[in-house]
Amino acid sequence: MEKKASFVGRLLSENQMSEAFINSMFLALSGGFQDAYTYNCRDEVFSNAQTGNVVLMSQNFLEGNFTAGLRLLNPFAPMGVFLAENFQEHYRYAKRLHWRQVLLAAEIVILAIVGFIPSSYNMLAAMLVSFACAIQVQTFRKVGGYSYASTMCIGNLRSGTAALSMYLRDKKKEQLRQAGYYFGVILAFAIGAGIGGVFSMLYGIHVIWISCGLLLVSFLLMSLEKYR
Repeated sequence: MEKKASFVGRLLSENQMSEAFINSMFLALSGGFQDAYTYNCRDEVFSNAQTGNVVLMSQNFLEGNFTAGLRLLNPFAPMGVFLAENFQEHYRYAKRLHWRQVLLAAEIVILAIVGFIPSSYNMLAAMLVSFACAIQVQTFRKVGGYSYASTMCIGNLRSGTAALSMYLRDKKKEQLRQAGYYFGVILAFAIGAGIGGVFSMLYGIHVIWISCGLLLVSFLLMSLEKYR
């Protein structure tokens, strides 16, 4: 019983709340939701799966569909990473509010604005969501001390499968725990994407505000850590 309590405690707090498994769940739920939202509501553009966008963009260019190809060209994603990396460098020792919370608050504001952007400006809306996703993926890069991504699956799938393979060979509990983190994040992303896809088709462009709510939970979790 003591061991179980200890494990649950580790899931909730880890070294800091930004790396806690519970926090990563809400980030991944939001990440999946955002991807489904832009695909269903914003002209079938992925907000964070840039590999898919590049494939479709290249195909459209080669077919002579330059307008459709340019729609998938998204300079906002690298800009989000650039902003988050520089913000961290300048404000990592800020006392009043953790730099991650500031960037998370910025992401929430951006997504809230997107919910007001009409369908006639889908390209702008999709780019802003990609910008927000890029901020998130650069800001939150670890769960339980392991590198991961909260807005995409391929890296997590590779790392989780590798950890599971090592556990089956070496039987080390730490490897099983690592695999559990990765597959848990993938499951949360998938659930978020499923909910985002269904709600987007039913209720339209405003449902991105649900993603804001999920990120707000993450923000509050980190605030609770400060006052613990």
